[in-house]
Amino acid sequence: MSDARFEDAVDKPLRLIAFEVDDLQVISTMVQDAVLPVSEMSWRPKERRFALLVNRFRWEANQLGYAERVQAVLSFEDVQSIQTQGFDRADPDLILSLLNVTFEADTDGMGYCIVTLAGDGAIRLNVEALEASLRDVTRPYVAPSGMMPNHD
Repeated sequence: MSDARFEDAVDKPLRLIAFEVDDLQVISTMVQDAVLPVSEMSWRPKERRFALLVNRFRWEANQLGYAERVQAVLSFEDVQSIQTQGFDRADPDLILSLLNVTFEADTDGMGYCIVTLAGDGAIRLNVEALEASLRDVTRPYVAPSGMMPNHD
């Protein structure tokens, strides 16, 4: 058996799950530079689920020679509570840019998933245990800008 490679996923929808920090780092890499309207955040306290519908850059397809995005659901299970900072959740026109996703362990397996956003924004999820997933839900499309994200 061998490790997965970016080339293996070029024509297939991405579907990842994380129960450990190392797995979450993979998901974080795949959602780096994803964008979403603030209205595409969903907190369902009774289900203990928080989800984001993001337009993620397809880093795994970068070798195709053009920039692609795909809509994907980034979700977190066993969420006890959420906190946000650095952006107005009530602004329907606000577009957020996702930088990374991390996990900070607390006691007894509990901890915090932190979704860091551009512009000093963040979403902190108090979770009973680390369980995150990323699933592509549309076909890829050419990025409207036609360019890949650039970090100076």
